[in-house]
Parts: sequence; structure tokens; C-alpha cells
Amino acid sequence: MKILNLRYADDDTMSLGRLVWLRTPSLFVGLFLGLFLSFVTSEFEEVLARNVQIAFFIPLIVYMADAVGTQTQSIYTRDLLTGKASFRGYLIKESLLGILLGVIFSLVAGVAVQLWLGSFTLTLAVSLGMFGAVATAPFISMLVAEVLELEHSDPAVGAGPIATVLQDTVSVVIYGFICSAVFL
Repeated sequence: MKILNLRYADDDTMSLGRLVWLRTPSLFVGLFLGLFLSFVTSEFEEVLARNVQIAFFIPLIVYMADAVGTQTQSIYTRDLLTGKASFRGYLIKESLLGILLGVIFSLVAGVAVQLWLGSFTLTLAVSLGMFGAVATAPFISMLVAEVLELEHSDPAVGAGPIATVLQDTVSVVIYGFICSAVFL
């Protein structure tokens, strides 16, 4: 006999209405934070107007940070369920991993930008933006998952939408500030 733990969403046994009830709150938080992200992005209008090529790399930087954060969050959330997760241990390991991945991806992106567009200034901005966004991703995803765990909410349901939009915002802010410093 399968025992249902009401703390965690189980798509195989829960009704559609219950799943909507469990998933909607974090998605609404994501919606409102996404609107805030749009506002944050608009604050960099001047630098984007000065060099439209800056905008080419927003999706790349945001995606790479999200991908790294999602990996961290998935592994950490899985291990929370098994009882193997130590927040402090994961935080140290994943933060170091984020820094290392940030270095790797910033170098690869920098080479690609330089070969494609031949602009040292843009290469510098994209490389630094990629490094900052990717390096912070594990910390943000773990922090959101841990806060939800401490609140006795299901991190598998809530952490994804919330951590994604927070990381997107952080990525845009990091890249926007770097581009502003380099181009303005």
C-alpha cells in the first residue's frame, strides 16, 4: 500500500485540482518576479541603445546560469528527500563548482564573441557577465530550495519557478552593470 506524504507532490496519486493548488503559488511568485525582471531589464535601456549587440547575449548568459542552477537544485532536492543532503557541505561544493563552471563558460563564450564580432569590449562584458551569472547560480538555487525546505514546503515544486526568475534577475543585473561600466 502506497502512503502519500502530503508535503510532497505526487503526480501519480494526486488529483489535478490538488496539483494546481500545490503548484500555483510558486508560479505566481515567479510571474510577479518575472514582471520585476522586465522592469530591471528596462533599467539598462541606455546601454542597450548604445550597443544593440549587448542584447544578443542576454539569453545565453541567462540560460547558462539557469542550467547550472537547475542542476544544483535538482541534485540537492533529490538528496533532501533521501536525507543525504547537508546544506553547508553542498553550499561549499556547489559554490566552488559554480566558480569553476563560470570560468570555463566565460572563456568559451569570450572566444566565441571575439571570433564572431571582433569586439574586445563586448567580449570582456560577455565573459565577465557569464562568469558572474554562472558563479552565483548554485548559491541562489540552493538557498531557495533550503528556504522552502525549512518552511516545510516541497522544494521540488516551488524552488524551480522561484529560483529561475531570481537567477534570471541576478544574471541580467550582473550583465547590465558590467555592460554599463564598460560601454557608458
